[in-house]
Amino acid sequence: MLKSFVGLFLLICVPLNFSFAQKVRQPVFSHVEAPHNYYWRGIYLPHLTSGPATGTFSPDGNEVIYSMAGSLWRQKVGDSNAYELTSGKGYDYQPDWSKDGKFVVFSRRQKDAMELYSLEIESGKVNRLTDFGAVTVEPRVSPDGLKLAFVSSFKNGNFNLYVADITEKGLANIRAIVEGHESKIDRYYYGELDHAINPSWSPDGSRLIYVSNPEVAWGTGDIWSVSVENPDDRTRILSEETTWDARPEIAPDGNRVLYSSYRGRQWNQLWLTTIDGAPPLPLTFGEFDRKYARWSWDARKIVYTSNETGNLSLHVMESVGGKVTDIKPLKRHYKHDMESMVLKVEDEEGNPVSARVSILSKSDGRHYGPRDARMMADDYFMPDRQDHETHYFFCDKTCTIEAPLGKLQISTFKGLEHMPDHRTVRLKKGGRVENITLQSVRLPSEFGKFLSADFHHHMNYGGQYRMNFDSMVADAEAEDLDIVYNLIVNKEERVPSINEFTSEGRTVGNVTVFQAQETHTSYWGHLGVLHLQDRILLPDFSSYRHTALASPYPHNGIFSDLAHEQGALVGYVHPFEIGIDNLDNFEKLTHTLPVDVALGKTDYLEVVSFADHFATAGVWYRLLNLGFRLSAGAGTDTMGNLASLRGPIGLNRAYLASDSREPEALKEAIKSGKGFVTNGPLLGLKINGVAPGGSVKLKSGGQSVRVRASMRSMVPVQNVELVLNGKVIKTLAVKNDGHSADFDGEIEIEDGGWLLLRANSKDAHSDVQDLYPYGTTNPVWLESPDGAPFAPEDAKYFMHWIDLVMKDASARQDYNSEWERTETLEYLIRARKVFEQMSLER
Repeated sequence: MLKSFVGLFLLICVPLNFSFAQKVRQPVFSHVEAPHNYYWRGIYLPHLTSGPATGTFSPDGNEVIYSMAGSLWRQKVGDSNAYELTSGKGYDYQPDWSKDGKFVVFSRRQKDAMELYSLEIESGKVNRLTDFGAVTVEPRVSPDGLKLAFVSSFKNGNFNLYVADITEKGLANIRAIVEGHESKIDRYYYGELDHAINPSWSPDGSRLIYVSNPEVAWGTGDIWSVSVENPDDRTRILSEETTWDARPEIAPDGNRVLYSSYRGRQWNQLWLTTIDGAPPLPLTFGEFDRKYARWSWDARKIVYTSNETGNLSLHVMESVGGKVTDIKPLKRHYKHDMESMVLKVEDEEGNPVSARVSILSKSDGRHYGPRDARMMADDYFMPDRQDHETHYFFCDKTCTIEAPLGKLQISTFKGLEHMPDHRTVRLKKGGRVENITLQSVRLPSEFGKFLSADFHHHMNYGGQYRMNFDSMVADAEAEDLDIVYNLIVNKEERVPSINEFTSEGRTVGNVTVFQAQETHTSYWGHLGVLHLQDRILLPDFSSYRHTALASPYPHNGIFSDLAHEQGALVGYVHPFEIGIDNLDNFEKLTHTLPVDVALGKTDYLEVVSFADHFATAGVWYRLLNLGFRLSAGAGTDTMGNLASLRGPIGLNRAYLASDSREPEALKEAIKSGKGFVTNGPLLGLKINGVAPGGSVKLKSGGQSVRVRASMRSMVPVQNVELVLNGKVIKTLAVKNDGHSADFDGEIEIEDGGWLLLRANSKDAHSDVQDLYPYGTTNPVWLESPDGAPFAPEDAKYFMHWIDLVMKDASARQDYNSEWERTETLEYLIRARKVFEQMSLER
């Protein structure tokens, strides 16, 4: 039995294998037990990036070794020559150069694990240090070179801190320093077990500082110090909301502590405190991130990673005076033969177009991209055909890639209205030019024209990169997306894109962007707020336990009213990741979708979203059966500046039957349900010539209606179905290897209600970075003098649902006042009465 179901489960809370799915997508590092994997995987763990990152100094401070494009590189500060130190299978990250200069330890990603290795500087020999089959990262060599601190999930699936002895035969005497403590405090984004990350040695090697979260509800925790010989000797140095990126570093003087923080700001910069926790002072400033900072051994220099240009770059700063030297690997000296390939992409009419591209070398199993590309990665992979996830980049019409000689597997995509292009080519000496022509996918013209829109995108959300308006538009253009709603939302303490808000849309080329909002209460459920005319709603969350905003008030009905006062639309986003047909399985349920629908507060529901589409549609159908004209929306919930993300932008999109990008026209199309939502299949439906969002009047006793339905898809689809009042009444024959289906005929309709067309597959598909291909039109409403079928069981279902919500909401002891409690419970009672009346009416 499921024990609780709060406002929402995000899809990434637990790895899911759906019973109806045969070929499944598996979360990357599913063996890690920590919840909300897009945070720790997308923000904490290292990723394949084209720019240099995570540097470490040589003993004399004149050279750095860093990770770039999956290899370790060595470069003199102030020189443009970069020398590749590692290559071959796997991706190498997080180097740490020993104080004697003899070796470097690093973490290597191979298949679905990360293990520790060492590189002997003089010989170039690489030695494997761990074989845990887990995520093992952040190796740090003690100052005397005899011990290694690291973080690993091998023991209990959680990130714990360990120390081992370094011997000629490898690591020995591995022991836990911080491991397995269970906090009593309830927390949403982090598990019950505390983690311990970001280790750094004291100069004498007796202690480690690190970040951990015992009894901390929000953020990744405080900065701590622990004795290596006596791990029970622990001291909290500084309390601050960190979000995976603090990485504190003790200076060689043993007193100063350098770390990355956004203290009251929107971006991480470098700060200094002391080993005794003195009030921190900023060392650097800027509206971008500086992270992964390391001292030189004499403390005269600091090497850090920046995203000021959008991509990652490496810099060395003098600790006194602040002079910065950029590490620019302009002349790259590879360990193995590499060549250049020029990629040119065009549409079927010969027009150059931007696109999303993935390039996998068959010789070393690595992905490759241009030197200046933002490399991104899928958050799932298909173990029946991949040993790790797909990495990709956006190519602006023409791009140049350096890759190993041999076979390259190239996959090119441009949204949902072009067929993917998959090909294998051989890269030889002298390079090559590869021309790719993308063929279009179109619905029959009788279904009209549509604007594609992603209702749910986050431009910046704490990731490695720094997105701006232009880069977001470029990504949308490559995905053939017309409308982007950039949802401004908090990432715990900060709101990364707060300064982007404007009530006006802005169009560049073929892409129109509207700044919108997501309200963040994981108790009642998250809301998307589109087309605000005056201001962002603040605060944009409630029920943040153990904070000043712990109260469940304001509930989502209040947020909706405030949004509607500004002429905005309100919808529930990424709602349900598991089926909730049987409410007896739930002891706790606090999601208020049915409450706000009953009271007229909700304009749309993300049916195709960062959740399970079948589970969400099951709830949606019940609401439609009761006559609520709730339209289907679609949103990807892409976090654009993460290197490992749920995406790409426009993965989930709505097709709106609108010939105008003006806000009023778009709002009318969204609220009226004019169009369809999908992650792959394109759908057309007309009943007696009426498209989704419209109504067909029926005669008393029923009648025959003419149905014209079509499906076209860039990936094969297994099922195309007409659904009447929640039940499949006809399955369309799928043709063209699953890429198309058509129906034109008469169907007898006995009752009023609603009819829609949906398409789906039980199998996941590698070209759709979602659980499975799925699309649905909005309903065509069938208006009969006899009314729609009586649905008392659906009404009773929502009564039971609200009873569960009221049970939990009434037990809360953290309302700010009695009137907040009273207003909240009265609101829930009003909604329940609506469903109670529906259960009695005929």
